[in-house]
Amino acid sequence: MLLKGKSYVIYFIAAVAGIAGVLFGFDEGVIAGALAPLRHELGIDALAEGLMTAAVPLGAFVGAIIGGHLAARAGRRRLLMGSAVLFTIGALLSAGAIGFWTLTAARLIIGLGIGVAAMMAPLYISESAPTSRRGMLVSIYQLAVTLGILGAYLVGYAFADQWRWMFAVGAVPALMLFAGIFYLSDTPRWLLMHGRENEARAALRRIRGKAATGAEVTAEFNEIQAGAMADTGRKARFADLLAPRVRPALIVAMGLFMLQQLSGINAVIYYAPSVFELSGFSSSTTQIMATAGIGVVNVLMTLVGMALIDRIGRRFLLLLGFAGTAVALGVIAIGAATGSAIMGKLALGGLMLYVAAFAIAIGPLPWVMMAEVFPLQVRALGMSIASLVNWGFNFLVVFSFPVMLSHLGLEGVFGLYALVCIAGLAFTQWFVPETNGVSLEEIERHLNSGRRLRDLGRLAPDSA
Repeated sequence: MLLKGKSYVIYFIAAVAGIAGVLFGFDEGVIAGALAPLRHELGIDALAEGLMTAAVPLGAFVGAIIGGHLAARAGRRRLLMGSAVLFTIGALLSAGAIGFWTLTAARLIIGLGIGVAAMMAPLYISESAPTSRRGMLVSIYQLAVTLGILGAYLVGYAFADQWRWMFAVGAVPALMLFAGIFYLSDTPRWLLMHGRENEARAALRRIRGKAATGAEVTAEFNEIQAGAMADTGRKARFADLLAPRVRPALIVAMGLFMLQQLSGINAVIYYAPSVFELSGFSSSTTQIMATAGIGVVNVLMTLVGMALIDRIGRRFLLLLGFAGTAVALGVIAIGAATGSAIMGKLALGGLMLYVAAFAIAIGPLPWVMMAEVFPLQVRALGMSIASLVNWGFNFLVVFSFPVMLSHLGLEGVFGLYALVCIAGLAFTQWFVPETNGVSLEEIERHLNSGRRLRDLGRLAPDSA
C-alpha cells in the first residue's frame, strides 16, 4: 500500500528512502572514531587497517551488481527492504566481532547493503518525484549521507573507546528503514513497466496528493505510460548501454562518480582524525572534535546545495564544486610541503573549504544525474554500472590512502586529489548536460533524437 495524504507524501517517501543514506554515511564514518581503539585492542597494522576499512566499498561493489541484476524484476521497494536487513545483520555482527576477520566480514555485509540501497534510494525518489523538485528531492539522499557521517562522528565522541557500541548504534536506522519502506508501494514507473496500470495510477495520484489537479495527474500518467510502453519488451542488456543513443549518458554517470571518488572524499571521511594528527592536533579528543566540525560543515553545505540545485542548475554547481575543492586541496598540499608553522590551521581551513565545496555539488549531483540521464528500460542497469565505478574507485582510494600517505606524504596525496578536481572542471564543461527542469521522459526523447547529450537544457523542452 501507499500512504494516503496530500503533496507532502513525496517528502515522506524521500525521507524514508533517505534513511538508506544515513546508514551509508554512518557505516562509512563510524570507522573514524573506532580505528584508534581497534588498533589498540586488535593490534592491526596499516595493511589490515586498509582492508578492514575498504571492506565496505568492496561489499558495496558486489551489492551494486546484485541490485542492478534484480532491480527490474524485484522492484525498488523490495530491494530497499532487503538492504535494511543486511544493514541490521552487519551492525550487530560488527558489535559482536571477536577478531579482525569477523569484523571485516561484518563490514563486508554492511557494504552489500550499501551497494543495493545506494542504487535503489535515488532511483526510488527520482521515479516518484515531480520534475520541478526532482533535484532537491534526490539530494535528500546525499543530505542523509552527511547526517549519517556527522552522527557517526558524534557517536564516536560519545562512546570514546567503546567501539562495539559505536557499531551497534547502526542497527537503529536500519530498523527504521525497514519499517518505513514496508508501508510504501513501488514507483509508478516500475509498476507500469510490469503492466500494473491501476496500481500505478493510484500510486501517482496519492504521491501528488490534493495539490495536483486530476488533469495534471492524468497528463503526467499518460506521459509516463507512453515512455514505459516504449521501453517494454526484451530485458535490458549491457550492450544496450553501449548503443550510440545511451553511451553519452553512461559516460556522464560513470565519469562523475569516478571524479567524485578520486577527489579523495572518502579518504577524508575515513581518515580525518589521522589527517589532523599529521597536521599537529596531538589530542585524540581534539582530532575527533575537529572531525565533527567537518561533519557539521558537510551537512550545512549540502542543505545549501539542495536549495540551489533546482534554481541555478546542475552544471554551474558542478563547476563551482570542482573549482572550490581544487583550491582547498591545493592549499593543504602547499602547507604540508612547506612545513608551515600554521599547518594545523591550514589543514582545518582547507578541509572545511574542501568539504563545503564537495557537499554543495560533487557529493549530491552524481547521485541525482545517475537517476536522471538513462532511459527507463536501461535505467537500473545503467545505474548499476555507474555504481560499480563509484564503489570500485571508492575501494581504490580508501585502500590506497594509508599506503600513498606513507610514500608521498600529505602534500603528495592531496596534490593528486587537487589535479583530479581540475580534470573535473574540464569533464563538466565538455560532457555534462543541464537536466534541471527537464522531465525524465524528455531526457529520454532527447537521447533518442541523436542530438548531443551535452546540448540538453539549451533547447526548449518540446524541441528536445
